[in-house]
Amino acid sequence: MKQIHILFVLSLFLFTACGGSTESTSKEESQEKVLLAPEVEEEERPIDIPESVEIVIEGNDQMRYNLTTIEVYEGQTVKLTLKHTGEMPKETMGHNWTLLSSGVELEEFAIAAITAVDNDYIPADRMSDIIANTTLIGGGEETSIEFTAPAKGNYKFLCTFPGHFGMMNGDFIVK
Repeated sequence: MKQIHILFVLSLFLFTACGGSTESTSKEESQEKVLLAPEVEEEERPIDIPESVEIVIEGNDQMRYNLTTIEVYEGQTVKLTLKHTGEMPKETMGHNWTLLSSGVELEEFAIAAITAVDNDYIPADRMSDIIANTTLIGGGEETSIEFTAPAKGNYKFLCTFPGHFGMMNGDFIVK
């Protein structure tokens, strides 16, 4: 009886060892596959970036731009057209489009612009805070500018007509 019990335990041990060996080999093989797989970082696909981009943005008599985000690529030539789709004259509901340099505080700049009536609400002493801007236009008018997109980053744009910046602003994202 003791011999049967010993044979049973030995058989069980051999069976478990063989079964474990197969399972272990499978794990090792799959681990080897993972370890042998080349760790290549996903490369960015080259994108055909056009040299220039044309953007049309509209402002209306309700003090709204139709775009609050504009995306371009670093170094692109940006041809931006501002259209005033309203009917009110520029003296009462004028609009412009002003792109601020990186780090310029939007509200602070807009407050400084209030007193620049003679310069279409663009403060002459803060020109270094501006990348590009259009002239001030009234209802039914449009104006265009062309400039080179700055370095990658997130910039702010706004209308500098008094009181408009709170509703007429957005993000100019350069990739």
